Amino acid sequence: MEQVSSTGKPVQITVTDGYDLKGFKGDTPVTFIRAEFNQVVLGDSAKVTVSPEGTAKYNFTSSFEFSPEGGITLDDLAHKPVCLTVIEVLPKEKKQKDEKTLILGQAVVDLLPLLEGESSFEMMVPLHPVPGSPLEPLRSGVKQCSLEVKVFVSEPLLTPAQISGGSLLKVTLEAAYSVPESFILLGPVHNYMVGLQVPSIGEKDYPILFKNGTLKLGGEREPVPRPKKWPVANIQAPGANNIPDAFIVGGPYEEEEGELNHPEDKEFRNQAECIKKRIIWDLESRCYLDPPAVVSFQKRIADCRFWPVEITRVPLTVAPKGKAAKFDKTDDENQLSFHGVAYVNMVPLLYPGVKRIRGAFHVYPYLDSSVYEKTKCLFSLFRDTGHHLIQNNKVGGINSPFSKPVVSKNLKEDKTVREKDIEGRPRPGDVQAPSIKSQSSDTPLEFEPSLCHNTEGQQYVEAGTYIVLEIELDKALVPKRMPEELAKSVKEMIPPRPPLTRRTGGAQKASAKAKAVSDYHMQIKNISRAILDEYHRMFGKQAAKLGSDMDSETLEEQKCQLSYELNCSGKYFAFKEQLKHVVVKIVREKYLKTTSFESQEELQTFISELYVFLVDQMHVALNQTMPDDVQGAVSTIYTTSEQLRLFAFEAEVNENFEMAAVYYEERLVREPQNLEHWLDYGAFCLLTEDNVKAQECFRKALSLNQNHIHSLLLCGVLAVLMENYEQAEIFFEDATCLEPTNVVAWTLLGLYYEIQNNDIRMEMAFHEAFKQLQAQVLQARVTKQKSTGTVDYVEEGGKVESSLDPWGIASGSSTTAIKVEAPAGPGAPLSSLDEFLEEASKLRSDSREPILSIHSQDPTISQKLSNVFLKEIPAKKEASKCQDSSTFLHPTPYGVSQTPTTIFMETLRFLMKFNAVQYVHRVLAHELLCPQGGPSCEYYLVLAQTHLLKKDFAKAEEYLQQAAQMDYLNPNVWGVKGHLCFLSGNHAEAKACYERTISFVVDASEMHFIFLRLGHIYLEENEYEKAKKTYLQACKRSPSCLTWLGLGIACYRLEELTEAEDALSEANALNNYNAEVWAYLALVCLKAGRHLEAEQAYKYTRKLKLKDEALLAEIHKVQETVGFGNPSF
Repeated sequence: MEQVSSTGKPVQITVTDGYDLKGFKGDTPVTFIRAEFNQVVLGDSAKVTVSPEGTAKYNFTSSFEFSPEGGITLDDLAHKPVCLTVIEVLPKEKKQKDEKTLILGQAVVDLLPLLEGESSFEMMVPLHPVPGSPLEPLRSGVKQCSLEVKVFVSEPLLTPAQISGGSLLKVTLEAAYSVPESFILLGPVHNYMVGLQVPSIGEKDYPILFKNGTLKLGGEREPVPRPKKWPVANIQAPGANNIPDAFIVGGPYEEEEGELNHPEDKEFRNQAECIKKRIIWDLESRCYLDPPAVVSFQKRIADCRFWPVEITRVPLTVAPKGKAAKFDKTDDENQLSFHGVAYVNMVPLLYPGVKRIRGAFHVYPYLDSSVYEKTKCLFSLFRDTGHHLIQNNKVGGINSPFSKPVVSKNLKEDKTVREKDIEGRPRPGDVQAPSIKSQSSDTPLEFEPSLCHNTEGQQYVEAGTYIVLEIELDKALVPKRMPEELAKSVKEMIPPRPPLTRRTGGAQKASAKAKAVSDYHMQIKNISRAILDEYHRMFGKQAAKLGSDMDSETLEEQKCQLSYELNCSGKYFAFKEQLKHVVVKIVREKYLKTTSFESQEELQTFISELYVFLVDQMHVALNQTMPDDVQGAVSTIYTTSEQLRLFAFEAEVNENFEMAAVYYEERLVREPQNLEHWLDYGAFCLLTEDNVKAQECFRKALSLNQNHIHSLLLCGVLAVLMENYEQAEIFFEDATCLEPTNVVAWTLLGLYYEIQNNDIRMEMAFHEAFKQLQAQVLQARVTKQKSTGTVDYVEEGGKVESSLDPWGIASGSSTTAIKVEAPAGPGAPLSSLDEFLEEASKLRSDSREPILSIHSQDPTISQKLSNVFLKEIPAKKEASKCQDSSTFLHPTPYGVSQTPTTIFMETLRFLMKFNAVQYVHRVLAHELLCPQGGPSCEYYLVLAQTHLLKKDFAKAEEYLQQAAQMDYLNPNVWGVKGHLCFLSGNHAEAKACYERTISFVVDASEMHFIFLRLGHIYLEENEYEKAKKTYLQACKRSPSCLTWLGLGIACYRLEELTEAEDALSEANALNNYNAEVWAYLALVCLKAGRHLEAEQAYKYTRKLKLKDEALLAEIHKVQETVGFGNPSF
């Protein structure tokens, strides 16, 4: 056994027992165990005879020295197992000098628990047979031969700080697919290798190498799940190569983080992974990152974004016996062939909570200039640092840590040449490589014609080669806040509203109480019908019709006869039993009385109170069952919550914000527990730029339901507008945790990170929003196809979004670059953003091409372009006050023809719905940079609406013209154009636009206001019949005081006084504070000759201060004509 020096920490491996062992000869073979680690034999056990039952007592302890400064390191413990080989000693034959031995099987011990802070652990490891061994192979239902192993160290190898701050990196290389046709199975044997470097101890790089890839012909897909294998070479038993409990499980292409994850890539990947040649590794290598290495790893990902993963092929060489193979540097470089590189986007590892990325990555020729530009890496792992690796290429796939990268002797010349290449000066003898475009949504690489001499590497591009790689950490580099923590933070900021106290008089409040009372009403109605039927049977229906004409004595006599009949027949008792159950429910649910009374006085008091309530409710039920012709009093018209909301909208359109506030507040008084009412009032406050009150409303809504997504998002928007950025992040993150599929939540979170200049998290949020939107589009398409009975494969539907990356950037489109200047300082006015939107949209509309240029030199430009001009929300907007607002903003309805939606257009609709206009311009800028959306009809329509709010009619008209050019048949365009003409005083043009709008088969988003204004124009032009028809349509759709008033005016002008009075009465019932309604009622009464009503209506007209002097003069003229109606006469 190997002696351990006193300077290191000994790691002891003890094999205590073996079970179910068998030998080649005999039932009791003699065996011993050989322990190996890091290709070094640690020692052999004593020879032990196996019992007939198959057990053996070894009690064999071996050890090796762990030394962080050199020798066995943490990385060795991470990715190299201890190999235990069970060897049978065969009996000596005659004339045999040495004992003959045969290997029975091998077991591997994973030392990973030592890196998790444990100082000792025990495990039962399976013993895998070598080919030809009598041991039973591992399969279900068969008892497996195994070894009992204990691992011990005197003290933990890692300190608590290293455990908490460090991390374990696992890299799994699955395969390279669609390899060049020049890779053939016949001929010279090659070693296919892949490598990358990661920081391991501090700033020192550690190479992770995968060797001995197996070249295979196509024909079938690799099975999943399949085990991952150890990256070591000294394992002879096939089953022992597999890492315990580690499998390659695959998964849908769309869920991968790499390239080739779009629906249109599916066909190519199916062919590559089934038919074409591939190289299989299925190796997992591990590397321990100490706390400084974790920080370095995180920093390098943020700085470089892309990680070079090299691939190469070298010939396998066999050294002659007794002679050492000699390689010189020139030979090494010549042996490197098919040197390629894949650029792995490591940024997702910086997303909060992300610990794993897996995907397919294109292989490109290894070019110094390209690698440096994308990864800032100066050295090639194989060419500059790996010469002795090639010398040992006959050894299996083992990681060999290098103490320090070896720099080539011509490094200075190489660097000089690279700098010239980067600056664009060609090197003599170079040839051009064709353009390569990545289909990745995560890595928008686009190779320009490059200068290279790597013709072999170019074959990777021609064949479409890609590698499938998985990188996993045991702890996320950026921890994610747990949903519970976010919910707790929200509760601390906005405490949940306490439940209402239970009151004895509130039977109608709670559902149980309301049901008890409604059941009582139902029984009263049933009993009253039964008594009425009995009365009809006894006295006939004619007696009931006499009613008040019948004398009191006859009524009293009939009452006595009816009571006698009910008592004698038992019906009276049956009615009491029928009522008993519902009365008990009222006692329990309303009065909460379930225990006995303590005194007779308390009982009498309760009975009296209950009797009064039951009698009152009996009268309510009887009044409801009364025939219409018997009812005397006229019931008042009760306005519903939706009607109040409509009235508030009308007041907003007419810029009567005081009246709108009254309607909103009335809704809140009626139903203070309805959070939608608070959201509507908050949206109104945003329209009037009262951000403080809007924030109060949204937080009130959130206190009613802390899981309400819209409330959370609006609280976050207000927090951003008021520069409470920490609170905004909590609100947005909580929304994404509560509803991970919400596109708007992820987009608003990305916009927040953009304000914070956190490009990586912004990219993460936009990527997730895009993914969720794509899933929704595909799901909607499948649902539609199922409903029509023509279900197609989802692949075809996915092509709508496939050309976009997560941030709305097309990866294969022709591009036109523009330079975007940022507003100077955080307080830059909104007008600068308007100017940018204007100029960019003009350029886009002229060129009909996207305004982004994405080059391979800087894959991050697609994320940063949108940040150039959007970094801070201005503290004060220079837009005009919303008191100048002209129209109520609403998103374009989904029924209207529109371009395929983007995450930013979805967010625009949400913001416009709640009047968050101050946030809209930020989203409009992103929509402009999105080639799939860009300056669409809806985009220009939103711009026009925002300028209508500022009374900037010239700009609004310009944008409406652009919208009309894109979608001439969009009713919303003509509706908004009609509003523009109406507000600018061009009523003739407004009339034409409104008439065109209502002639479309599909309605515009706000037909109510279109009908109101069109009817108003008809009244102005004395087209009373058209006005009457228009207002009638409005009354049928959404009746309000204004629609009935317009109808009443039209009927009055047509001398239809009865219809006019009916319409004006409806208007007065909905709003009896409208002076114009009272004025026209006065005119109708004057014309009808009703003195008292005319005078009363006129008094209310003067009391409510009618502002229409012409109408007032008309009333005076009619009063003088008829001679009454004015109290001053």
